[in-house]
This record gives sequence, structure tokens and C-alpha cells, in this order.
Amino acid sequence: MIDIGLTHIALPVSNIERSIAFYATYAGMQVIHRRIDAKTGVVVVWLTDNTRPFAIVLIQKESVHPVLSPFAHLGVGCESREVMDALCDRARQDGALLEEPKDSGYPVGYWAFLRDPDGHTLELSYGQEIGLTVEQANV
Repeated sequence: MIDIGLTHIALPVSNIERSIAFYATYAGMQVIHRRIDAKTGVVVVWLTDNTRPFAIVLIQKESVHPVLSPFAHLGVGCESREVMDALCDRARQDGALLEEPKDSGYPVGYWAFLRDPDGHTLELSYGQEIGLTVEQANV
């Protein structure tokens, strides 16, 4: 079996453990692979939320210039507005809320932007139906 299609996005991070904690908290992700690259000595981690075959690859670097900012972003669908609001409340307390939740109607839905520890943008949303639209298009 060969892995084809869009499988991951790689992000440079300055503190791998801090980034793992952020994506675990706000995107429900967990580590599925961890290594130190033999050639470079750089720590590499793969994260997934186990909802689809896709991963965020975190690569620890000394210097990070945010790639996904301010509007370029990773998007995570939440199971309800209440769950999303609770995550946004926590992000607000943690100083990670970049843009307050707003409802932009169909097909955009209810969404907010968070800033990860290195300045990359994570969108939380409810009601966007992107995954469902992809599934329906492949029927």
C-alpha cells in the first residue's frame, strides 16, 4: 500500500513540547510518531486527531517565522458551538485567542482564530461541513 494524496502539513516550532500541548488542547491531537532526525539532530513529531488520515508534522527549529499567519491557517471542526466556546474561553485566558468567535452563516459557519505558541494560526469552527462536502463529492 502506498500513501497518496494530501497527508500532512509541516510546521516549524521553537518548543516542540509546548506545541504538542497546544494542539492537544485546542485540536484534540496526539503524538503518533516522534524521532530525532539522524542527519540534522532535529526533533520531529507527527500529530493526528484520528478523524482522517492526516497529520501535522512539527519540526523543532531555533528560529521560527510563522508560515500560517495571519489569515493562512489550519482548520479544525468542533462538535458543537458550546465546545468551541469553551475552547475559545480557554484560549482567551491563555492569551491564544487571535480573533473572537463569529457566525458568518452558511457555508462558513461559526469560527474563531487562535494563535499557536509560534504564531501560526489555528481556526476552530462549527458548521463548515468541509469534510462532509468532500465525502459527498466522492460518492
